[in-house]
Amino acid sequence: MKDVAAHAGVGLKTVSRVVNGEPGVTPDTERRVQESIESLGFRRNDSARVLRKGRTASVGLVLEDLADPFYGPLSRAVEEVARAHGALLINGSSAEDPGREQELALALCARRVDGLIVIPAGDDHRYLEPEIRAGVATVFVDRPAGRIEADAVLSDSFGGARAGTAHLLAHGHRRIAFIGDQPRIHTAAERLRGYRAAMEDAGARIDDSWVSLGSTAPERVRGALAAMLDAAEPVTAVLAGNNRVTVTVVRHLAAHVRPVALVGFDDIELADLLGITVIAQDAAALGRTAAERLFRRLDGVREAPARVTLETRLIPRGSGELAPAD
Repeated sequence: MKDVAAHAGVGLKTVSRVVNGEPGVTPDTERRVQESIESLGFRRNDSARVLRKGRTASVGLVLEDLADPFYGPLSRAVEEVARAHGALLINGSSAEDPGREQELALALCARRVDGLIVIPAGDDHRYLEPEIRAGVATVFVDRPAGRIEADAVLSDSFGGARAGTAHLLAHGHRRIAFIGDQPRIHTAAERLRGYRAAMEDAGARIDDSWVSLGSTAPERVRGALAAMLDAAEPVTAVLAGNNRVTVTVVRHLAAHVRPVALVGFDDIELADLLGITVIAQDAAALGRTAAERLFRRLDGVREAPARVTLETRLIPRGSGELAPAD
C-alpha cells in the first residue's frame, strides 16, 4: 500500500479507503489510486486484514452431494447473497456421511470462515457448539440441526408428501407405494409421515410391503419397486421420495406393461417434457433464505434461533393423473 500511495501521490490512508471501499475520496483521486494498483499489480493481503478486523469475509456451505441437481440452484443462491455482502463462498460435500460432514464443517471453521450453512448428514451437531459460541454464525438448511438449537430453513416435506398422496387418492388409487431415502434423514421421515397421514385421512389401508426406505442407489430402488409391482396385490401408484428415486422409478416404469401413476418429490430436468407430476421445492429460495438469515446474524442481529418452513407446490403434468389400471 505504501508503494501504491507513492506511485499515486497520495497518503496511505487514502489508499486504504479506496481498497476497502470507504467514503471520503474524490473520483479523480480514486481513479489515480486504481490506476496505480493496476500498474503495480497490488493485491490486498487478506491474512493481515483478518488479523486486523477479525473477519475473513468468507462463509462455508456443507452440501450433501455436489453432483445432485437439487443443490445447484441452492448453492448458486447462497453464492449470490454472499457476493452481495462482499463475501467468498467455500463449499464441499459430505456425501451423506455424518463423519465427513463434521470433518468438513470443522475444517471450514479452522480456516476462520465467518459463518456456516449446513445441509446436515448427521443428527448430532453438538460438535459445533464451541464454534457457535466463538462467533461462527450457523444456519441449517433442508434439514434441522440435531441436539442443538440453531436456525433452520426447511421445505414443508410433510405437507408436500401429504398433498402428493392425496392427489393420487383423488384419482382413484388405493394401493400407493412410498419409496424414500434413508429413514434417519429428516426429510425422508417427514415425507413418509405425510404419506401415512394422507392415507389415514382417506381411510386407505397401508401395507408394510408398499413402503420402502433406504439407499437411493438405482439397484435398491429398482428392486423395491419390482417387488411391489410383482406382488399379488400390485401397487397402482408410486410416491417417489426425492429426485433420484423419481429418475429410477421413471426408467423402470418405462418397461412396465401396465400404466402406474407417479408423483415425484422434487422437480427434475425434463419432467415437463416427460409429463411427470411433481411436488416442487424452491431450492433457490431455500438457499437465499438461509444465506440472508446467516448474514443477518453476521450483521449483529441477536434473536432466538428460528425454524423457517417454505411451502412446496404440486405440479400436475400427467403421470400423477393416471387412473388405476384395475
